[in-house]
Amino acid sequence: MFQTNFGIHNIKDGEYTQTIYTMIKEQRYPEAIQVLNRIIISHPNSRAALSLLAYCHYATQDFASSAHYYDTLTQICPDDAQYKVHHAQALYQACMYEDALRVTSQIDKPELQGQVTKLRAAIKYGEEDLAGAKGLVDSCPADDPDTEINLGCLLYKEGRYEDALQKFTQALQVIGFDPHLSYNAALCHFKLKEHTAAQKYIANIIERGIKDHPELSVGMATEGIEVRSVGNTLTLHDTALVEAFNLKAAIEYQLKNFEAAQEALTDMPPRSEEELDAVTLHNQALMNIDTKTTEGFEKLQFLLQQNPFPPETFGNLLLLYCKYEYFDLAADVLAENAHLTYKYLTPYLFDFLDALIMQQTSPEDAYNKFDELASKHTETLRKLTKQVQEARQSQDDEMVKKAVTDYEEVLERYVPVLMAQAKIYWDMENYQQVEKIFRKSVEFCNDNDTWKLNVAHVLFMQESKFKEATGFYEPIVKKHYDKILNVSAIVLANLCVSYIMTSQNEEAEELMRKIEKEEEQLAYEDPDKKVFHLCIVNLVIGTLYCAKGNYEFGISRIIRSLEPFHKKLGVDTWFYAKRCFLSLIENLAKQIIVAKDSFLEECIQFLEQCEAYGENVKTIADQPMEDGSINWGQKTVAFEARHLKALILKLQNY
Repeated sequence: MFQTNFGIHNIKDGEYTQTIYTMIKEQRYPEAIQVLNRIIISHPNSRAALSLLAYCHYATQDFASSAHYYDTLTQICPDDAQYKVHHAQALYQACMYEDALRVTSQIDKPELQGQVTKLRAAIKYGEEDLAGAKGLVDSCPADDPDTEINLGCLLYKEGRYEDALQKFTQALQVIGFDPHLSYNAALCHFKLKEHTAAQKYIANIIERGIKDHPELSVGMATEGIEVRSVGNTLTLHDTALVEAFNLKAAIEYQLKNFEAAQEALTDMPPRSEEELDAVTLHNQALMNIDTKTTEGFEKLQFLLQQNPFPPETFGNLLLLYCKYEYFDLAADVLAENAHLTYKYLTPYLFDFLDALIMQQTSPEDAYNKFDELASKHTETLRKLTKQVQEARQSQDDEMVKKAVTDYEEVLERYVPVLMAQAKIYWDMENYQQVEKIFRKSVEFCNDNDTWKLNVAHVLFMQESKFKEATGFYEPIVKKHYDKILNVSAIVLANLCVSYIMTSQNEEAEELMRKIEKEEEQLAYEDPDKKVFHLCIVNLVIGTLYCAKGNYEFGISRIIRSLEPFHKKLGVDTWFYAKRCFLSLIENLAKQIIVAKDSFLEECIQFLEQCEAYGENVKTIADQPMEDGSINWGQKTVAFEARHLKALILKLQNY
């Protein structure tokens, strides 16, 4: 945050009606702009009207329009250097750095040189010419708090977060509380992974914002209160509330508190979508991608076309394309934006994305590339392990902290490579090879939750290692036992099956009672919310019995699990249910099994209920990049249930 000053310049009281001044004082800038536009039509060279109009556009963060009107003013009043300063500042805010520098070079008033030097430093900073920016900052007075702040910004850009933090805290001690300066300090703590310290600064910014500006409606949208947009006013900018809530969301997201992260975004002062800043748009897209996938991709694609855009946008868009297996789109984006690759992708991330895209056409080459990446990471992890041990022996707390932080950062990069490598064999259903890959990484990953969960899955899928799978699933479930619905339903289901297959039926029943109790409590608190945990557990257990040939017991359990139908029918639950019915029908058609008429009647009645309640329930998830080729009329539970019922009736008539 480079320090710059801005305000209304050279407007005399009484030149315009009190109405316009009242609008500006009350920050009703859009209304003021409408009135001023009408005045400009009849008085195109009115200095006062143009100055107010430029100021209002700047206040609403329409910097390009503001720059246009200040440019006009510099032509009307070529001797007024302050207009040139404002013109340069508007150009700088619009990221038109070359034009902004050109305008600053035309300002020769000695009394404005301090302000111009700061502005030129900010422009150089925006251009990422850090050496040029530092040279200008060093020429500023050492006792000016802005100099300390700007040096902190340069240190932050260089990745020297501790040194930057020291500069910001020193400046805070001199000038007192400042929202943007407090945000800078919070950001440094965030980069240092000192989340508690960052959250203290954020809480202070939010508390001050709520206390001083209740009109900004903080938190009302989350509470379900309909409020109008507060707009992009100078007051909103001065409070740093938008920045604070975005950082709060980022911290919660890193801590995997996804609901809290989404809530932080809805807590910020309400604005219409066209008024949102780039960082908020990016965070909304990222944190709601699972529920609003299409919208999320649209926002990230839109941001990529803006200048500037949040640096994380490019990498996140590519990673999300790969996550949803749109590898061709990821390859296209990489090819079309080659100029962004070196600026926004680290060598590791580029190689990782390249391998992910490559596995679609050449799994063997992709595996080798992942293996090469994994080898580099394991070598680094071993070196860092040694550094941690040496730091602990020397009892140097700072060195230990740094070594551990470096180790965790490398591990965060290693685990995705390992999972992508293992997935190649997982897709081939070669689970033994997947297990071998995981065993090679136990040295580094034995405390990593993602690693433990995937080891559990691969042991479970081998159908002969349920006891070992239980040993990995249990700690994950027990960690969240007080809030068991926070655990993925499939993890709970697999643990129950593992218990049953190892004759631990009492443990399975106890776990299911716990799930049922929490679901009942949730249904009491929020009757309209759909919860599928116990349903999916029962479906998986039912599927297990069907796989063992006990269709009557297995399907009866599946039928009971989907009651009441209006709450339990969904994409996932129907997938498990129909799979068992298709297996039953196949074995009946091949005359491998014989079913009682009463059992078949029970199946028909169940399918009729699914037909009645499943008219609007889709059988496949929405496709984010849908090309329109899917016939959604045939992709409903009602359609498929009717088809299954017809097949059973046909078999009965043979």
